[in-house]
Amino acid sequence: MESSCNITTKPKNVREFFTTMYFWRPFLGILAGVLAGYLYYHFVESTTQGWSITSDAYSSIAFGGFLGFFVTSSPCSCFSGKC
Repeated sequence: MESSCNITTKPKNVREFFTTMYFWRPFLGILAGVLAGYLYYHFVESTTQGWSITSDAYSSIAFGGFLGFFVTSSPCSCFSGKC
């Protein structure tokens, strides 16, 4: 059976690592998740007065960052149309 996941070789040094998608894709996912977590806290949780699990800003931001990392770190996720 043929796999649709192309695995590329890992970067050899630190400078090469910071210029590849091994670094940028999870970093941007965490950044988007942190932003979404904060916006969720600011617009939703502050009006409901903290009745959910993410009732303070720090836990909303951490939860959003974790979800952003989790979504973008799939080893075979399609990014920019190629797997």
